[in-house]
Amino acid sequence: MNTNILIVDDSELNLMLMTSLASSIPDAETHAFDDPLAALQACAEFTPDLILVDYMMPDMNGHEFIRIVRSLPDCHDVPIIMVTTENEKQVRSHALELGATEFLAKPIDVTECRIRMRNLLALRRAQSMLKDRAKHLEFEVAQATNALLERENELISRLSCAAEFRDPETGGHINRMAHYSRLIAEKLGMDKAYQDLMLKAAPMHDIGKIGIPDYILLKPGKLTPEEMDNMRRHPLIGSEILAGSDAPVIRLGEEIARTHHEKYDGSGYPNGLKGEDIPLSGRIVAVADVFDALSSARPYKPAWPMEEARAFLVKNAGSHFCPDCVEAFISAWDQVVEIRYRFDDEQNDITAMPVECQTPA
Repeated sequence: MNTNILIVDDSELNLMLMTSLASSIPDAETHAFDDPLAALQACAEFTPDLILVDYMMPDMNGHEFIRIVRSLPDCHDVPIIMVTTENEKQVRSHALELGATEFLAKPIDVTECRIRMRNLLALRRAQSMLKDRAKHLEFEVAQATNALLERENELISRLSCAAEFRDPETGGHINRMAHYSRLIAEKLGMDKAYQDLMLKAAPMHDIGKIGIPDYILLKPGKLTPEEMDNMRRHPLIGSEILAGSDAPVIRLGEEIARTHHEKYDGSGYPNGLKGEDIPLSGRIVAVADVFDALSSARPYKPAWPMEEARAFLVKNAGSHFCPDCVEAFISAWDQVVEIRYRFDDEQNDITAMPVECQTPA
């Protein structure tokens, strides 16, 4: 690969000499300018691998040239050799402050010039190799991270499916309540990262039903008080299943599983939490889950009209539900309706998907 050497000097003799020396370096392509403005234009069009610039030039001296070059996006680390007289110490000091890398004294020593150019080009190549390696490693880390996230999401999906297979609900319910939960979080002003976590974690709300016996979970009629007590164990079972993870989405899933049956007035279960003692995630999912359960058909009941389910939320805001969450949900009613029909039960029947289930995108 060719290396680009840019030379700027208003002296035709010096320009010819340095161009000749640069051309003797293998794979070097020289770009000589007697006008610093034209040289700057060239730097904006391509990135040199080495720059040699004279200090004393009309219109623009070497200091100003270096300052402008260092401000260009891809030129902040390009090696720069400034050509000065031996006794210009202040000039050299200021040049170093501006970003000069090396100096050549006039009259130019041919051997010294050739060696300095070769050394700085070798340094430039090494820097480029390190940058390429760093970019490659960054890409590999990103790929590995994405693969882990995909496996994590797949595991969450399968865990959620496992719970739904044991419950007379549908894949549509998982999708709808998850998207309702994300929508509520958005309308409450939560950041996008939290919204995305809610979308992924909400489907794990009933994972604890795995631990409830079939004769209770699938009972078509009303549960006895003893059976109801047993059913109400599922939030704690879900919490135990998900507890102890370092993954943010699993931690949020554990919080949701444990708290989504708490009620705002403290009459819920399993811990009788009240008001804002209930984590926000639990308060959000309580609204999303109950609304979808009411507005969806079940073997033991027909679907409520969506307006009646909405009225139930409003009526019970402040008792069962967090008022802010209900208000956020109602404020996005057009999007609620769109979600309801986008994830229709007939298109998201979990019994029709023995290996994979519909999950929030």
